[in-house]
Amino acid sequence: MARYLDIHPQDPQPRLVTQAMDVVRDGGLIAYPTDSGYAVGCSLGNKEGLDRIKALRRLDDKHHFTLMCADFAQLGQFVVVDNAMFRLIKSATPGPYTFILRGTQEVPRRLLHPKKHTVGARIPDHRTTQALLAELGEPLLSSTLILPGEETPMVEGWVVKDEIDHLVDVIVDSAVDSSEPTTVVDLTSGVPEVLRTGAGDPDRFL
Repeated sequence: MARYLDIHPQDPQPRLVTQAMDVVRDGGLIAYPTDSGYAVGCSLGNKEGLDRIKALRRLDDKHHFTLMCADFAQLGQFVVVDNAMFRLIKSATPGPYTFILRGTQEVPRRLLHPKKHTVGARIPDHRTTQALLAELGEPLLSSTLILPGEETPMVEGWVVKDEIDHLVDVIVDSAVDSSEPTTVVDLTSGVPEVLRTGAGDPDRFL
């Protein structure tokens, strides 16, 4: 049974934030709210956590996992961003966008797309998520919490608890800003390609 933490969406309690991230540091799996539905995540070096996310969502090796980053400086450590892409990403973040980019050597190889060596990266506009990331001090390896057979992410903590209480180690209950997943934009070719339209306005990339 997962630890269930009710965290205030506007003023996240530091004690509860630390408890949640202590579970992640110890190798646990977290279900947490973002600005575009719930996500499930673990620490970057947690191979077992990665396998658990794949099993929970029934994902194959070609799935792009996302590095949930606190800010642009942190994002830039893990993905390759040229000047043109810098301006584009900067103008859209923080917000409900996931960018597909080539990973740097800081990213464990098992997290990268096996052929393209790419990974998703994003900066959420959500106080609770930002508090969790600040406490952890590194990106959370994440995937949108869309259960097999569903098309939209989970959006309420108590529903997450009912559905996957036995599959994760900690559940953070806090407000979710949108029931739509992120808008996914592939920037690897130098020309933005919208792969999925979601909560973020795709028109800025067209």
